[in-house]
Amino acid sequence: MKNIRTSTFSAHRDSWVEVNVDKISHNIKELKKCIPDDKTFLAVVKADAYGHGAAMLAPIMIASGVDMFGVASVDEGLNLRENGIDTDILVLGAIPVWAVPSAIENNITVTIFSEEHLKSCKLAYERMGEPVKAHIKIDTGMNRIGVPHNKAIEFINKVQNLDYINLKGIFSHLANSENFDKTQQQIDIWENILSNINTTGLMVHILNTAGIITSNIFKCTYTGVRAGIGLYGLYPDLVKNSQKIDLKQAMSVKSRIINIHEIQKGDGVSYGHTFIADRPTKIATVPLGYADGIPRGISNKFYGNLNGKIIKQVGNIAMDQMMFDITGVEAKTGDIITLTDEELPLEKWAEAANTIHYEILCRLKARLARVYTR
Repeated sequence: MKNIRTSTFSAHRDSWVEVNVDKISHNIKELKKCIPDDKTFLAVVKADAYGHGAAMLAPIMIASGVDMFGVASVDEGLNLRENGIDTDILVLGAIPVWAVPSAIENNITVTIFSEEHLKSCKLAYERMGEPVKAHIKIDTGMNRIGVPHNKAIEFINKVQNLDYINLKGIFSHLANSENFDKTQQQIDIWENILSNINTTGLMVHILNTAGIITSNIFKCTYTGVRAGIGLYGLYPDLVKNSQKIDLKQAMSVKSRIINIHEIQKGDGVSYGHTFIADRPTKIATVPLGYADGIPRGISNKFYGNLNGKIIKQVGNIAMDQMMFDITGVEAKTGDIITLTDEELPLEKWAEAANTIHYEILCRLKARLARVYTR
């Protein structure tokens, strides 16, 4: 029997996102197969767990073997704390100076990589009398944020001698973890830095989902890993065909039919009539559109599932509604159309929209209630 748990947010609409928590647990266990048991497993739950609902999933993730969480901001960390999560939390991005005291008050670890960060940590320590828990971010080739790798050893040694910072870890981020040559270049830089500093008691981490899956290829020093997209059942590019693990898409998007009518040959559907019927056609409308995060660019390019039958979406996706060709399918108002699930993967949407599935996941949250199932 399927057990359904709804989030605290409820929309009076016939469209929603379902998250299968058993698949989340399965994915964690699959990813953990790739690394030794003694490694710290950090689950990246930024952007509300990639649109899946961080506060709802955090307890399930902990029960499935997650040791700590990674977020993008102090606010995201506070959301977890307010929902009773007392597991270690690391803000993976830079935080503003004024947010450091909030991080201290709520036992949230921050990322540092500049002299400005050191000054803000010192001010917070003088004000609150408690050292700032921090990880140092090193830029080994992502060229986004982090201590430049040629200055990293000096910076790390300095921080390790400061009484106002409680250094908990050192990390970097792979820019092309699907590209083995470029990844090896970053790992070589990483290894050189680690060989010249004292890492005793520190969490050192560079491997993301793709890095975890391909970890057997590289000789890489790490005491922890950061899993992101793989938690939710999607593969990073170029490793999605890996036979090493079996990930399952946890999210599905569903909507109930609100209208069924027939059109004749030559009739158009939706704005611009980008779909013209070439025969008498039965059209079903669902209350779901680009304001809910469905990319308008995939209009006429994807399929749904209605009562076990694959049906094509037709016409331009509107702000609040879209249409499907359900000719030949027995259906009535109120029947559910599944737009994406494990059988209709989000990768197909991403390909049609010329983007990545990460973006699609994060967009599907504007007005859609979350329903959690097992």
